Amino acid sequence: MTARPLHPAEIGFDFDGVIADTVEAFLRLACEQYGHCDLRPEHITHFLVEECLAMEATVVESIFTAILRDSVGVGLQPMPGAVEVLGELSGRAPVTIITARPEAEPVHQWLEAVFPAPVRQRLRVVAMGDHDDKARHIRQAGLTAFIDDRAETCVQLSRAGLDAIVFAQPWNRDRHSLPTVHSWAEIRALCL
Repeated sequence: MTARPLHPAEIGFDFDGVIADTVEAFLRLACEQYGHCDLRPEHITHFLVEECLAMEATVVESIFTAILRDSVGVGLQPMPGAVEVLGELSGRAPVTIITARPEAEPVHQWLEAVFPAPVRQRLRVVAMGDHDDKARHIRQAGLTAFIDDRAETCVQLSRAGLDAIVFAQPWNRDRHSLPTVHSWAEIRALCL
């Protein structure tokens, strides 16, 4: 963990894999639409799914494209505890979400469907379209800490002097030595 408690105004969050349970949506769509029903989250041992699953790259791309374009329509769910904790944090300061997604609109639509209006109005979304340029956007937002599920992003942020915290997922195990959170309850505890 970081050496000090974080104020909600100084910490930002990745969207997919941290706030939204993208893995559940991916696995459900892989089963429903392509018959890949034997997959489990622990099978996804690499951030690039096609590197660890016996699925054609075109199928992986098709599923992720559906999730990115229509998060509400595919039934993307929040991570357990995310709605409650972000509601609490947004009551203390605006919350910044910085996503590698290329378009913010599907994220805004999802936030509108999932969060009550008073919370949603205090959530800022930056869609940057690049996994490797988050440090610049984090600094522009005035943040000093960030939670992401992509270990490589967190390593880059740490090297850039930011407090990087990895949201534990099967694909980031044993890929870093950074502080890690396993749940939104742990995130709540960071932001005292």
